[in-house]
Amino acid sequence: MSIAENIAAIRAEMNQAAIAAGRNPADIQLCAATKMNDADAVRQAIAAGVDCCGENRVQELTAKSAENAYDGAPVHFIGVLQTNKVKQVVGKVDLIQSVDRMNLLAAIEKEAARQNVIQNILLEVNVGREESKSGFAPEEVTGVLEQLPNFPHIRVKGLMAIPPISQGPGENRRFFQEIYQLSVDIRAKKYDNVAMECLSMGMSDDFADAIACGSTMIRIGTAIFGARNYAKSHQ
Repeated sequence: MSIAENIAAIRAEMNQAAIAAGRNPADIQLCAATKMNDADAVRQAIAAGVDCCGENRVQELTAKSAENAYDGAPVHFIGVLQTNKVKQVVGKVDLIQSVDRMNLLAAIEKEAARQNVIQNILLEVNVGREESKSGFAPEEVTGVLEQLPNFPHIRVKGLMAIPPISQGPGENRRFFQEIYQLSVDIRAKKYDNVAMECLSMGMSDDFADAIACGSTMIRIGTAIFGARNYAKSHQ
């Protein structure tokens, strides 16, 4: 199947999951995870109607931006961001989804202040509390938000989460529900510079469950572009 056909099939499944959950399909965005896909593939995804593109690697973001690959859609950064590469991302993307630690928050603030821009971000939550994954523990998030007055060039637009790898349908629902409830609790506290507009959770294997639990953005790579050729990336 072509990229356009894959996206049409995903949209149909998104609509079905949203309606089953009593939600409006228009409230859920499709983010194409474009890692290891070239500029032409990105253009095909945008032409087929994805809502945004999510890039994992700074080098790829820079290269594809130079080729105008993202024209016609917002671009987000969704991978692990090293503090020494912040200047290549701040002001270049509409949203940094993967802010996972305080020193990264500070580095983004410093660079955004230097550029005199406001950078929109999501806080990444390590909802499964996995040692192998980055992100704030759920119980740390409110403490981070209380410090936001110290970061005037940052706007928190919501939360992002990558739960443990799902072994079967429904297995990750408890994690998705935990993130949704956390967002509800945060919204009730009305922090400055915080808007719980976006819950970025759900990928190729579990996005229907994420939608059922309140996700407003799913990040899809393999189901759009096919399996990634990791061997090719090391050549």
